[in-house]
Amino acid sequence: MLVLAVHLTMQPGHDEEITQGFHKLQSATRQEPGCIAYIVQRSRQNPNRFLVYEQYKDEAALQAHRDSQHFKQFATEGVFRFVSERQAELFDPI
Repeated sequence: MLVLAVHLTMQPGHDEEITQGFHKLQSATRQEPGCIAYIVQRSRQNPNRFLVYEQYKDEAALQAHRDSQHFKQFATEGVFRFVSERQAELFDPI
């Protein structure tokens, strides 16, 4: 298993598009056979900050997620249009 944690700061003024896009992405990703968990969280202190916590069976499952049509539609061409800062880090469980 591997974990991906992505911190995103979004441009203000696009709340509706961002939240709808994340809801659609989250729902579709959770249906992937290699996805163990996919949780989008919003900061209480800064509503423009999000944490996406992802767990996949293996690297192939993560790659399948990145190659999926719903990732392209709801992430690359969706919420990622509003990203002003992104930090992603891969983790291994201990």
